[in-house]
Amino acid sequence: MVFRGTITAAPDFDPSADAETLYNAMKGIGSDKEAILDLITSRNNAQRQEVITAYKNSFGKDLIEDLKYELTGKFERLIVSLMRAPAYHDAKEIHDAIKGVGTNEKCLIEVLASRNNQQMHEMVTAYKDTYGSDLEEDVIADTSGHFKKMLIVLLQGSRDESGVVDANLVEQDALDLFAAGEEQWGTDEAKFIMILGNRSVTHLRMVFDEYQKITELSIEDSIKNELSGDFERLMLAVVQCVRSVPMFFARCLYKSMKGLGTADNTLIRIMISRSEIDMLDIRECFRLRYEKSLYNMIKDDTSGDYKRTLLNLCGGDDDLAGEFFPEAAQIAYKMWELSAMTKVQLRPTVRPAANFDPAADAQALRKAMKGFGTDEDAIIDIVAQRSNAQRQEIRQTFKSLLGRDLMKDLKSELSKNLERLIIGLMLTPAEFDAKMMKKAMEGAGTDEHALIEILVTRSNDEIQAMNAAYQAAYKKTLEEAIQSDTSGLFCRILVSLVQGAREEGPADLERADADAQELAAACNAESDDMKVKFMSILCTRSFPHLRKVFQEFVRFSNKDIEQIIKKEMSGDVKNTFYAIVRSVKNQPSYFADRLYKAMKGLGTDDRALIRIMVSRSEIDLFTIRKEFKETHDCLPS
Repeated sequence: MVFRGTITAAPDFDPSADAETLYNAMKGIGSDKEAILDLITSRNNAQRQEVITAYKNSFGKDLIEDLKYELTGKFERLIVSLMRAPAYHDAKEIHDAIKGVGTNEKCLIEVLASRNNQQMHEMVTAYKDTYGSDLEEDVIADTSGHFKKMLIVLLQGSRDESGVVDANLVEQDALDLFAAGEEQWGTDEAKFIMILGNRSVTHLRMVFDEYQKITELSIEDSIKNELSGDFERLMLAVVQCVRSVPMFFARCLYKSMKGLGTADNTLIRIMISRSEIDMLDIRECFRLRYEKSLYNMIKDDTSGDYKRTLLNLCGGDDDLAGEFFPEAAQIAYKMWELSAMTKVQLRPTVRPAANFDPAADAQALRKAMKGFGTDEDAIIDIVAQRSNAQRQEIRQTFKSLLGRDLMKDLKSELSKNLERLIIGLMLTPAEFDAKMMKKAMEGAGTDEHALIEILVTRSNDEIQAMNAAYQAAYKKTLEEAIQSDTSGLFCRILVSLVQGAREEGPADLERADADAQELAAACNAESDDMKVKFMSILCTRSFPHLRKVFQEFVRFSNKDIEQIIKKEMSGDVKNTFYAIVRSVKNQPSYFADRLYKAMKGLGTDDRALIRIMVSRSEIDLFTIRKEFKETHDCLPS
């Protein structure tokens, strides 16, 4: 195994001298915390064990107990945990997760899904040595169902590590997983447990690829469809670790720090356990997925000696780096390949109502607005539970039956954001998009993010319909409006997109190679030439084709297209190209991020929130919800 940690053995190591340094740092009133953290984070774990022994030999005291006495809070937890041998650290984490009130399933999942056979055996032994009980028996007593069964399978540490792959068995396992889930009513969980809990990593990667060819679904999507609760989360963690352990930990670290508050136990556990194994790869995966260095996220989210210790374990800031480590380059290439193979299931939240009666709905809406006060709940219930096509029938029937304009009545009876939301739902999609484009450009200032979001994510047909609706409503073309409100290359990019002439169809492999080479070559050109070349490809090629282009770009440049855009471009041009790349990779995920940004921090960007919720409700809002939960749902450590 090749170790790519940030903590390595210190040269010219003298455990007795280190023991004396630590003793002096804790002697007298107060303690020299900086000396303690600098020494401990510059020694590997094996050397720290020697320092513990030398400390007791020289001073007759227990170093860990002295550290506990002198230090406090999260800093104390971090330093003391660094002093434990890896197996004993894992054993304590698992013990803390299953003892006391409640169970920390998240910790159980993270640790047991990610350890190899040797680490698992050493942890089980350390648990017995420390707590005098059998780890398997304690897990059985504290968990239940299929979740318990999979944990017990993982605890055996018996995964095939031979590296030998039987092609026939790969195909059979893929077919068995399909038969156990997507192909039948109900799920054969035992089959999932047997295959995912025992087959080798190399074998399972091939099984996942074969499964995707058979079903046009990723194994992750099938698990989300077929399983639930802690068992679903455990199986997803196993799959993520099979694909890439560093990427799995990058996700866990991001979730531990985003949003309000920090899941410090998770942060400490991962930074310690991976610091000597694969922290360099985790850093690169973190940068690849979240466009921010792990170093800077820790720096922004923590403070004091705790922060300094974590940053020492992290080992460096990758935000200025351009190229990948080998592991991360392979992951980036594979991610684009998976994006191309996966047929994303787009699921709406609003569907046509059964037994629809437009006349009854029109009468009910009139009743809700007649007299003193307005029955807003009744209006919401009707409008939000009808498809857009049904709402158009209601508009027409309202006028035919009552001789009144429903839109005018709604505007007079409702106010503020509720009015904007209900009116948005009553417009046709093309009318709504045209109105959103108009709002983004009217008055002082321009909402460039709205312009980008709409033009990047709409199909050719949707853009053509929006153009027609804009012309009808505002007596000028949308292209003319864009040209009068924006300028420079950003204006040219928007004009290109508003033509609604993006190529359609699958990737042309030979042309994708050529496009990728042109983009890679453009990275060495003058800034303006580079941007024009990116525009000529990103604004015209089909999304399936661009997926292949971005994948091959990694191969030709050893860089990720997102990182290049972030590093080499700025302002609205950068934001537009970035939105295209994100939409090509996973459009529901792009919208999930837009929703998160609309609601995070002080205040809410109500216009963005309404725009996305209305426009995606009959297309993929349920899928967006799932992406939002996966990326932005914070759980305690």
